[in-house]
Amino acid sequence: MAEQLNYLDKINQTAEYIKSKLTELPKTAIILGTGLGELVNHIDIKTAIPYDEIPNFPVSTVQGHKGRLIFGTLGNKYVMAMQGRFHFYEGYSMKEVTFPVRVMKAIGVKTVFVSNAAGGMNPDFKIGDLMMITDHINLFPEHPLRGKNYDELGPRFPGMGHAYSERLIEKAREVAKTNGIRLMEGVYVGTQGPTFETPSEYRYFWRIGGDAVGMSTVPEVIVACHGGMEVFGMSVITDMGNEGHIEKVSHEEVQKAAAAAEPKMSFIMEELINQFEEL
Repeated sequence: MAEQLNYLDKINQTAEYIKSKLTELPKTAIILGTGLGELVNHIDIKTAIPYDEIPNFPVSTVQGHKGRLIFGTLGNKYVMAMQGRFHFYEGYSMKEVTFPVRVMKAIGVKTVFVSNAAGGMNPDFKIGDLMMITDHINLFPEHPLRGKNYDELGPRFPGMGHAYSERLIEKAREVAKTNGIRLMEGVYVGTQGPTFETPSEYRYFWRIGGDAVGMSTVPEVIVACHGGMEVFGMSVITDMGNEGHIEKVSHEEVQKAAAAAEPKMSFIMEELINQFEEL
């Protein structure tokens, strides 16, 4: 019975199920956030597996998250994409939220691209901007590595000093500059949600070093780094909450702003994936 399997067995069972559906294994994975699922339209899809058909997989409950694994070619690279992710605020444990990243590693993924919709605190930002994530601040109340550590998955105390790939960050700068895309950089603050931030919280996040805030990404990045994978992250700034500009926001508005900015984000990610031979 699946419920009697330990964590490693569940990862391996899920990975074997997915591999049985594929004729080629991806080395690159993309996790698509709120309103950013349209990147799959750039993928020549070979295989699509709904989450509810995958053993041990959670099922996304959030509007704007379709809930399937996509496999196919993006430009000249064979990739996998999560069309919809899982969030701590949905009631999942951190082990469940990050389970897909464990499975990615088990099927051979080496590089993970993560995206999200985020609120901006940096006064230089504006709605619709892209922010390349250079670092993060973890304010989630549960850590994804809490509990028993399996040495097969990674070290007990992984370093997070270089969580976001410096070579991919530098290449993204070049792509944006060459193509006239406004690309901001900053620190992403991860919180549990599901409430949007109060004005005081926005001010607090800005003062502790954050440039944007959201309810995802950080757990997945931690687990990817724990597993030795390379990570590139990007946020779409969908609302602003700095001291001079506090906006009323809704999930629908966030989705709309994210979708409007999606083509620029997709272009940069596709360029990065195709310019690195080893991805």
